[in-house]
Amino acid sequence: MDIVKNKVRTHPYKRVAQASGIIIAILAAIWQLNIVLNKVSISKKELIIAPVQRGDLLVTVEGYGTLVSSKVQLLTSSTRATVSEIVLLPGAKIKKGDIIVKLTNPELNQQYNRAKQEMALAQANLRQLKLNHQREILNENALHAQLFAEYESAKIKRAAEATLVEKGIVSQLTFRKSQLNEKQLNQRIEILKQRIKQLAMVHRESINIQQERVKQQQGVVEISARRVNDLIIRSNLNGVLQKLAVALGQSLAAGDEIAIIGSTSNLKALIKIPQSKAQTIELKQKVEIDTRQDKIAGQVTRIDPVVTDNTVEIEVSLQQPLPSSARPYQNVDASIVTNKLTNVLYVQTPSKLNSRTTEILYKVNTARNSANRVNITFGEKAGRFIEIMSGATEAENLIISDLSNYIQPQITLN
Repeated sequence: MDIVKNKVRTHPYKRVAQASGIIIAILAAIWQLNIVLNKVSISKKELIIAPVQRGDLLVTVEGYGTLVSSKVQLLTSSTRATVSEIVLLPGAKIKKGDIIVKLTNPELNQQYNRAKQEMALAQANLRQLKLNHQREILNENALHAQLFAEYESAKIKRAAEATLVEKGIVSQLTFRKSQLNEKQLNQRIEILKQRIKQLAMVHRESINIQQERVKQQQGVVEISARRVNDLIIRSNLNGVLQKLAVALGQSLAAGDEIAIIGSTSNLKALIKIPQSKAQTIELKQKVEIDTRQDKIAGQVTRIDPVVTDNTVEIEVSLQQPLPSSARPYQNVDASIVTNKLTNVLYVQTPSKLNSRTTEILYKVNTARNSANRVNITFGEKAGRFIEIMSGATEAENLIISDLSNYIQPQITLN
């Protein structure tokens, strides 16, 4: 005999109540797990804790670049020539007057020797001209002496005849002839004096003309000598040989580049800064150049208007005298002061933090050996520090280590 069993039906509200209980139990378990997970303990030795300070900050823009010579000399060939000897190579320290390269040009040597020969001939002609003038003057002076002697004799004769003519010893005609002879000799002497005077003037002018020729030829000799001397390429300043553009045996034309020399005592810095910071840079702003051995004060003197590879180049004049560590083409870092923040709150810049942002940091509670998450609003960066606009007060301590992986509202410090 079969027994019929009736199914017991569960009321729908009862099933909902059972499901709700299960969900509540799961949520309670999760809540308990979160409580356990939220209890994170970190050693202080593993953290970087920085105090919040108040004071003045210098806002800077960081850049990098090189030191270059502000005084550069370009050496070129003054004429056609051939490189016969290379004395110094790039990188050599040089002094004013040091020989860098020697050139040769046989044609210039021939011109120089020819100019010297012509100079010697011109000088010999001048000496010969002076001798000729002296001989002419001597001849004229001799003639003058002869005429003067004749004049004195005629004068004495006329005086003697003047007494004798009264006594009738000498005729009147003879006496008059003696007077005429005396007068003519005197006139000849005066004419000779004028001629000697004019001759002296002619001699002086002819000597001046010949001396001018000698002077002109001396200029030709000096030019030729200078062109020959220019074949020896020398430095005109103390510095370093930055570039040598020639090779041994190379033929050069007039104006061809030979070398570039840069001063080691007059340096400037060419600094590259991010394009995004260029609008904050102005002329005469103070700059600190770091050679990694010394720090050099400077000033912005030029801002390049061209953007290259998302950077802008600025030129910085350096304070003199320069330290011994500064040398041309040396890599340096630069810090340009663009603003000064007065009486502001600041802290050492946390890792991976940008200016003018709001970030979550942990503020240290020293009494409880714990740290709580807080929102901090930051302002401008200033070197290693950053301005705090809100979220912290002076003398509080912030954890600036990267704790972005932690989401706990509180951590324990041990």
